[in-house]
Amino acid sequence: MAFYLLCYAIKTFKLLQIRPSCVAVVTLYGIWIMAESLNGVQLSTKWQEASNRGAAILSYLGEQVPLIYCIEAEPQQGEEEQRVEERLLYPLECFLFGEDPCVGLEKLQQYSGSSSAQQCGRVFKEGETVYSCRDCAIDPTCVLCIECFQKSVHKSHRYKMHASAGGGFCDCGDLEAWKTGPCCSQHDPGTSVTMETDECVMDPGLRERAQMLFHLLLRYTTDMLVWEDTSELAEELKPKVMEDTYFCVLYNDEHHSYDHVIYTLQRAIACDQNQAQIYTALIDKEGRKAVKRGTLRSCQQAKDNIRRNSEHIIQKPLRVEILHTAVMAHQTFALRLGAWFQKIIGYSVGLREVFCQVALEPASDNNKPCLISQLMLHDAKLYKGARKVVHELIFSSLLMDTEYKRQFAMKFTELYKQLQEDFICDDHQRNISVTALSVQIFTVPTLARQLIEEGSVIKVIIDTVMDMMREHLDSNQRFHFQGHNPDKFFRVQVIFHDLRYILISKPSVWTETLREKFLEGLRVFLRFLCCMQGMEEVKRQLGQHVEVEPEWEAGFSLQMQLRHILAMFQDWCSSDERVLLLAFQECHRALMSCTNQPFCSEPTDSYMCKQILHARLYKVSQEPVSIHLPISRLLAGLYVLLCQSGAIQYLPDFVDTVQLNFTELAEQPLRCVVLAAQVCADMWRRNGLSLVSQVYYYQDLKCRDEMFDKDIIMLQIAASKMDPNHFLMLVLLRFELFDIFNGNSSSKDQEVLKQWNRLTEEMLYLIIIIVGERYVPGISHVTKEDVTMREVIHLLCIQAMAHSSLVKSLPENESHETWLETVISKVAVFKKPGVSGHGLYELKKECLKEFNPFFYHYSRPQHSKAEEAQKKRRTQEGSDKALRPPVPPPFCPGFSNIVYLLCCDIFIHILRRIFQKAVEDHSSRWTEPMIQRALHLVGQALLEEKTQLESNSTEEVSFDFSLKAQTTGSEHGKSLFHFLTKIKSLPSLKAQNDMITWNLQMFEVVKCLREKSGPVTSFSVDHSKLEESVQDKEKAERKRKAEAAKAHRQKIMAQMSTMQKNFIESNKMLYDNVPESSSQSDTAASVESFDVDENRVAVGPQQGVCSTDWGAQICILCQEEQEVQAQAPAMVLTACVQRSTVLTQDRGKTLSPKGCYPVFMPPDLAVGTHTGSCGHVMHATCWQKYFEAVQNTTRNRLHADLIIDLENGEFMCPLCKSLCNTVIPLIPVEPSKLNYESAELVGQHLTLERWIQIMSSRIRGLRGTWETDNNSEEEAEEAMVLFDESQADFRSILSFGVQELPKFSRSITEMLGVCATTVHRVGLQTAPNDLCPYVPVMSWNTCAYTIQAIESMLQEEGKALFGSLQNRQLSGLKALVQFSASQRLKSRQAVIQKHFADMLAVLVPVPTVENAPSILEVDFFHLLVGLVLSIPALYQEEAVDLQPSAVSTAFNHLYLLHLITMGHMLQVLLASHDCAVIRGPEEGDEAQAAAELFSIVSQHTDGLRAGVSGFSVESVKRGVLPFLRCAALFFNCLTGVPPPEELSGTAESPESQLPLLCSYLSLPSNLFQLFQDHRDVVTTLIKRWCGDTAISKALKGEMQIIRYPRKRNRLIDLPEDYSVLLNQASHFKCPNSSDDERKHPTLCLLCGVMLCAQSPCCQQQLNGEEVGACTAHATICGAGVGMFLRVRECEIILMASKTRGSPYPAPYLDDYGETDPQLGRGNPLHLCPERYRKLLHMWQQHCILEEIARSLELLNVMFPFEWQML
Repeated sequence: MAFYLLCYAIKTFKLLQIRPSCVAVVTLYGIWIMAESLNGVQLSTKWQEASNRGAAILSYLGEQVPLIYCIEAEPQQGEEEQRVEERLLYPLECFLFGEDPCVGLEKLQQYSGSSSAQQCGRVFKEGETVYSCRDCAIDPTCVLCIECFQKSVHKSHRYKMHASAGGGFCDCGDLEAWKTGPCCSQHDPGTSVTMETDECVMDPGLRERAQMLFHLLLRYTTDMLVWEDTSELAEELKPKVMEDTYFCVLYNDEHHSYDHVIYTLQRAIACDQNQAQIYTALIDKEGRKAVKRGTLRSCQQAKDNIRRNSEHIIQKPLRVEILHTAVMAHQTFALRLGAWFQKIIGYSVGLREVFCQVALEPASDNNKPCLISQLMLHDAKLYKGARKVVHELIFSSLLMDTEYKRQFAMKFTELYKQLQEDFICDDHQRNISVTALSVQIFTVPTLARQLIEEGSVIKVIIDTVMDMMREHLDSNQRFHFQGHNPDKFFRVQVIFHDLRYILISKPSVWTETLREKFLEGLRVFLRFLCCMQGMEEVKRQLGQHVEVEPEWEAGFSLQMQLRHILAMFQDWCSSDERVLLLAFQECHRALMSCTNQPFCSEPTDSYMCKQILHARLYKVSQEPVSIHLPISRLLAGLYVLLCQSGAIQYLPDFVDTVQLNFTELAEQPLRCVVLAAQVCADMWRRNGLSLVSQVYYYQDLKCRDEMFDKDIIMLQIAASKMDPNHFLMLVLLRFELFDIFNGNSSSKDQEVLKQWNRLTEEMLYLIIIIVGERYVPGISHVTKEDVTMREVIHLLCIQAMAHSSLVKSLPENESHETWLETVISKVAVFKKPGVSGHGLYELKKECLKEFNPFFYHYSRPQHSKAEEAQKKRRTQEGSDKALRPPVPPPFCPGFSNIVYLLCCDIFIHILRRIFQKAVEDHSSRWTEPMIQRALHLVGQALLEEKTQLESNSTEEVSFDFSLKAQTTGSEHGKSLFHFLTKIKSLPSLKAQNDMITWNLQMFEVVKCLREKSGPVTSFSVDHSKLEESVQDKEKAERKRKAEAAKAHRQKIMAQMSTMQKNFIESNKMLYDNVPESSSQSDTAASVESFDVDENRVAVGPQQGVCSTDWGAQICILCQEEQEVQAQAPAMVLTACVQRSTVLTQDRGKTLSPKGCYPVFMPPDLAVGTHTGSCGHVMHATCWQKYFEAVQNTTRNRLHADLIIDLENGEFMCPLCKSLCNTVIPLIPVEPSKLNYESAELVGQHLTLERWIQIMSSRIRGLRGTWETDNNSEEEAEEAMVLFDESQADFRSILSFGVQELPKFSRSITEMLGVCATTVHRVGLQTAPNDLCPYVPVMSWNTCAYTIQAIESMLQEEGKALFGSLQNRQLSGLKALVQFSASQRLKSRQAVIQKHFADMLAVLVPVPTVENAPSILEVDFFHLLVGLVLSIPALYQEEAVDLQPSAVSTAFNHLYLLHLITMGHMLQVLLASHDCAVIRGPEEGDEAQAAAELFSIVSQHTDGLRAGVSGFSVESVKRGVLPFLRCAALFFNCLTGVPPPEELSGTAESPESQLPLLCSYLSLPSNLFQLFQDHRDVVTTLIKRWCGDTAISKALKGEMQIIRYPRKRNRLIDLPEDYSVLLNQASHFKCPNSSDDERKHPTLCLLCGVMLCAQSPCCQQQLNGEEVGACTAHATICGAGVGMFLRVRECEIILMASKTRGSPYPAPYLDDYGETDPQLGRGNPLHLCPERYRKLLHMWQQHCILEEIARSLELLNVMFPFEWQML
């Protein structure tokens, strides 16, 4: 066979015209593959012809599967999968199609048409981003994958995005999931012909074979996965010889930690730690792993060892099983079949239908369920990998077809109770449990209706919960959760999610069956609520504090789970009038059946104000009371719905009015409210914090809508039905204030009086709420939108709030909607955020009239803040401080009687007693809050009366509060009105004067309305004008007083100003002598006075005078002032040295001290050393003490190493807390004034040519000292004698002027060494070494690089070169330059001289230096700084320490700058893109000089032709400009000569900058003139420069050339829409891993590379340590500094070194100006350019390290994050 195949292959190659040599590629392995393919067809034929086809296939599997799987302990995945495909799956596919699968599949698609599915069905992985449309989704569980979302109409809607928990699938194509746009463009079916006709066109033979094969293989898969210890392989599957080879298999659980499992494996099977970690990771990922292969005995021994080592007193041992290798092989293949099934049924809808039929068909054995049911029932025993396969198979088959989805849902419902019981006992998360499939079933509206009607699913779910919670019932059949299992209780609560899913879409059409089944479910639900009604009663603790705090969290967590369910039940009831009435009937019956909290006494009569109340006595402070009353509250909600719908008129037909006793119905809610009031009055403090917490949650947002709010509604219902006097008497009784207001009780105990006062306040507050809180649909004519609007208004009355804060403060429905977006624009204006913070909503002024200071949803802190904010606002507006009650909407007819509470006799009596206590000044019996509430009630009553009088005639109005207030008690001068007028004069109530005044005005308004006759409308206008006139008078009076006070203040200020001027004039001499402190100037451009002959030139013989010195500085630690002097103790600036790639032109390149670096910085500035300072000054001794103290204290601080690295000398600035790692000594600037006459004489003799000769001679002469530097001093002296008189040029350098070296104090010298060592250590990443010759070089390099970074930053921000730097930046830069200049005094002079010679050799021939780099291989500004700062070392003599004089220095600087500028211009010219130019018009001296230069250069290069255009000249000038700007900054800090004023103002254009810079640097404004002025010298130099081999390589394109000006680095461009980034992340594939586990795509903002963060697959070795991908990348890309965007978390990560990092808000904001870390809110996000620019500036200014330190200091890290693993 193989021979024939080989011949066939060769023939095929010939036909395809492939070269004969390629035939050798055909290996025997390839031939074997082709042979196996033919065998697959033969096998399928053989099976087809067999009498028992199933047995034949199973026999083949029994033979082949063990030969493929589990032969090796660690098989090669690729080879194993290939064998499975060829030897198992291919023959099965051949059998299925009856021919070659490719041919069969092509025929199937021809018959069926398109095989693309209408539904997407993509199964989500954990962490994958999914999208939900808030406009179109039926419920929040309807989501799209990112591909479908990008191609759908929902992209332009209001959408949300969040991370999936895993396990769900994409709903694209599901018509019931979306209101509009159910399909994306990819899954839009266009026509449904294919879906309808696919079944009929399917070949009958294919259908028969598919049915047979699917049944066989699905049963095989089920048998293998549903494997018990007693199970045995089927006869067909048993191997011929059962070998004694077994696997010891370890399973995953959620109890044992990673470390515990690793430790157990190391001890049990004697593996090393790495192997144990690999095993543990695989067990956690797949759910199980074979950890040992061997004989049964050895595996049993391993099992025993594992169980013994993993068992603990509080932990069960790990689950371990021993499986025969054949069983293990078949189980592995069974899992592989799961993926194969998905592939096969994806070919055709017909194949999918066949599979669904097989999965759901009843088993032949009636005792067994169908195959899919068997898998579901065994789900809790399956390991993680098997569960995943089974669930994905269900997703791709049964849930993709409407009919089979219905059948599966019925099976799921039948097994629901058993599945949930298994889940409760399981320890795995719900997202990998089969119970999680409920969301895919119960949220489908039509399916939910069917399950209610046919499967009684509501009853099934509630019965399941009830059975599982029955163990928590006490003897009274009420729940008691003391000592419950939190984990199990949490899992039980998860079942409530399913009830929410079922109820999430209320029906639009009711059938009788649906009504019956829904009410059946409601009755079961009410039985469950009966167990909650009155549960966990509390009784007031007296005498001794409670010893053990009772359990309360469980009850409230249950209440929170039921919160939306209760609302949804009411919502369902409201959609059908009959259901609503029957539901009320059932609820009332359930409430009446509850026997908890009976009365302990018979009814008695209570008397007050000639009113008699017949009621039972009950004291909350003495009797047990429960805060849990779900049935009472549900009844209140249903009653309001009856009123709203109008069905209340039919209520007597369903509930006997005699039984509907509203006094009894209100009893339990009233007790709850009183309990909350007594807790606030500190009457229950001995009951501990548990009761305080319960009361808090009772009124909190999470529970209040179904607890506190419903209690208020029930009290409003009772108030509308009861006599108002009786209702208030009942309230007084329950608040235990009845005797106090009756005058029958008194006490001198201050604690008791305090409690009575507080209870009175709470009782008045309750009356305010009952009468004033009408924003409930059904109680008044308001809508849900009105309710939300009022909530928002009151929240914004506290303060302006962000959108997210508003959302958190508003109640949300079951779909997590708050309706905020629908109302916010009506009541507030949006204020956009800046570069930090978030956007805020501010309340519109016209909405302030709705403010109610006693809004019932305010907490106590919110009430205080709102009241203070509104009083402050009214004061600023010049209004009175009276916070009037707003005009409420009128009650609905059913609740209209509530308003009569405000005019009944008891109400008048209560207010009279309260005001009387205040008038009689019984200070211990009243409080200001009590008076405030009473005044508010008076205002409410007067507003109500005014409203009624304006709407009706006086005769029709029965509301008579104002009359009773003036007449009741008037005969004794104790009427309410009389007391009100008296308390206005009380000093203790001065704060309430405005409110009292307003109430008195309202009395007048109401009086006028009652007395006037005629049309009411006209009176209302007149009286409103009357009221306004009174207010206008008061406002005018206040305004007059304010203006008078303002005038008085202005008069006093004018007098003080005159006195101050007189004092200055009389003490003028004193002010003139005060030195100006350097810390008082805001910018570098401080105003200074110069002589008339001021010269603003920093370089050369015309150099100006140094204008500034350090002056006196104040130490921030000891606060002592000291002059900065050479011999004084050192003063230092805090500084931070760090490596940087901000300016790099070759990101990723690294530098090491080999070759030219660090003496020569390459022009790409690959890695530099930046030194920044916060500008704070200390004494060196003070700093040393502080540093030692920091080290001692920080070592004992938890995780302090994350903030500062003590080993590297880091510390925080004592003042500003900036991160520092060194200090820079302040070096005094030498005050030297140039002798211009001497300079002129020297200039006549010292030309550039002569200067070069002198330098060369000096270097040649010093060479002997370098060579003998390491020898004895005698040898050095001998070397110096070698110079005879003929070598006079050796010392001619000294003839132009020398001076002595400055002498510094010991402490300054020491600090020079400290700073230089840090710069050297950090810059070269090496150990500290004072003797390293590169120490001074690194000081010069950091000076140059820091100046370049500052210049680039100023250019980026468009700021002026001078005058823009802050004080700290300027001080730091000046100190750095002076430190670098002084560094030569600390180092050996021979080393400095050698460095100077090496650097000078780049420009001119130096006899001692060979192999100098070319002008294209160095950065000329670094070269300038190094040469300028090292040239003084040439003046060193053997016996005398000398340095150049001012004149010598001026000419040294001048000629160095000229040489380097010319070299840099040639560098720019050679590197420019437009070297080959076309001759243009030659106009002016500049063009001619440029043309001449081009001509000279072209003679020495082949790449440049003669001729120049204006564009070329400008390009050279643009390229040189950054160098000149840096040079100007450098010489300004070095010499102290002020720059031209034009450079200190606004940022100049490049054209105008150049002449100013040239003037300051003593360069000709026509830079090309330099080549003319030094023509004789330059011609030779140009020849030398251009003759370097590197130049020719560069011009030929063989070497990378840096173009000038260098491009300024920025962060990468980010997309405006964040979903684009998420889409990129979804397509991200880890380069080192092929699994589908959740990844963390992380984007480097410096270079744009996407990395796989926090994953072991991408860890790398860095200096012998394992680090994550981001850490390794930051080392290369940013020299250890990184800025990354974690895409799925929408969070920036700042990194600096392997151990430090911190999160930072991403620059993406939603429409409300807020960031969204972790995509918690999920709103659409858009890039904020300002915030991204802030990140850019942070990076460019080298502030990342500082930002990390500050954030970690604020966070106070308790559990450190391993940043090196990111």
